[in-house]
Amino acid sequence: QVQLVESGGGLVQAGGSLRLSCAASGRTFSNYAMAWFRQAPGKEREFVAHISRSGGTTNYADSVKGRFTISRDNAKNSVYLQTSSLKPEDTAVYYCAAKMAVIFGTRAEEYPYWGQGTQVTVSS
Repeated sequence: QVQLVESGGGLVQAGGSLRLSCAASGRTFSNYAMAWFRQAPGKEREFVAHISRSGGTTNYADSVKGRFTISRDNAKNSVYLQTSSLKPEDTAVYYCAAKMAVIFGTRAEEYPYWGQGTQVTVSS
């Protein structure tokens, strides 16, 4: 299995940006499709972005499209989420997740491997 560790969260003003990182260890990283999810207090975990195993295909939630960019570096066993134009409603714990299945999915239960999360707080 693969182990995931997120970093890069923090407190930022509205309109600012953060770059989240997720470092993977264990099995061959390039065998896994990767995704970012987030969970705000009192809300369900929601899909943010997905990237295919090669990095050639990406998908985004409508709420972040045009503001967030997911990328990966298979040589560094890492996936990233570049955020920009952050809004207070982006405040949440952000999680990276991994799965071996090729088919793109937005449901959290499709991803068996998760990191511990990193907090992003956007002040107005």
